[in-house]
Amino acid sequence: MKKLQYVMVGGFLGAGKTTALARLARHYMDQGLKVGIVTNDQAEDLVDTNSLRSQGLPVEEVAGACFCCRFNDLVGSVESLEQRERPDVILAEPVGSCTDLVATVVQPLKDLYGERFAVAPYVVFFKPSHGLRILKREQNAGFSPKAAYIFLKQLEEADVIAINRLDELSTEEVEELTSLIEQEFPGTPILRVSAKTGEGFDTLSSVLNQEGEFGRKILQIDYDTYAEGEAEMGWLNSNIRVTSETEIELDTLLVDVVSRLQKQLASPDIEVAHLKAIGQTEASFGVANLVSNHTQPELSLASRSRAKELDLIVNARVSASPELLEEKVREQVTAATESVGASAEIRSLQSFRPGRPMPTHRYDVAVN
Repeated sequence: MKKLQYVMVGGFLGAGKTTALARLARHYMDQGLKVGIVTNDQAEDLVDTNSLRSQGLPVEEVAGACFCCRFNDLVGSVESLEQRERPDVILAEPVGSCTDLVATVVQPLKDLYGERFAVAPYVVFFKPSHGLRILKREQNAGFSPKAAYIFLKQLEEADVIAINRLDELSTEEVEELTSLIEQEFPGTPILRVSAKTGEGFDTLSSVLNQEGEFGRKILQIDYDTYAEGEAEMGWLNSNIRVTSETEIELDTLLVDVVSRLQKQLASPDIEVAHLKAIGQTEASFGVANLVSNHTQPELSLASRSRAKELDLIVNARVSASPELLEEKVREQVTAATESVGASAEIRSLQSFRPGRPMPTHRYDVAVN
């Protein structure tokens, strides 16, 4: 019986994992393979899940905690996709604030389900906007040392590090990042890719198809520091119904919502890890996002559509209190919709700080 290929792509919040998974899914489908995707979040109403489904991709979501703490749900989601889609490849995207995934996900999969899954090398996407400052140990690195600890631990356990957003970087910036990563993580292969344009993805797919001694980097990790770093992040997921008597431009509204939130959260004490908004109508969808205080809001997927009714999902991962996030999201979504003559009905909203990671399994040594 042919094994199901399991491809998990890690990386910090805003590293570009969802865009990468969508591109990888199309790559495998172009080869005649069937694909299933499993997304992961601390709560429901995830932009990534809705974005991937809107692209016609089969998706299951593990919500409520990261893969490591919901390992059985991860396996159950894969089984649901197997029954429904008969995939050849499973693409999995863990929570962007999660680390220690080799010990808690990769090794358990290889040990307990080795007859079913062929686990690919673990590739971690590198986020330049925060990664450069963290690797240079800058005082204003954006996040506290405890949050930066998670960022670095994610890279430490990678079989391969992929510098993403190549289309946004100069040659000099890419060389500087490569040098810093080589110094910090000697011996770890480095790829240069752009999930947006597809540059470097032929090499990435070749790496993912390799077999060998992968997924064996068990971290020495302080779970107190890990938990405290993750808890510094305010988390918000919301689902909003927008209605108007006249048609509004979906893409303009999405960028406006994210831009207004960026301005309201602009503070030396607050750092944006990722802000995402997806707007969906019956016939189209668009996505806007922001990945740091020092970058600009981007329309990452354009709908080029107008509508009188749409569903708006906003996700925020910001080093701010959940209470502040909720206040600003409610306020700025209302302001953005009213500015185009529309009204907003918040159907659901969750804001919180992630709880302490409590893995279902954790292997102290690599067994497979």
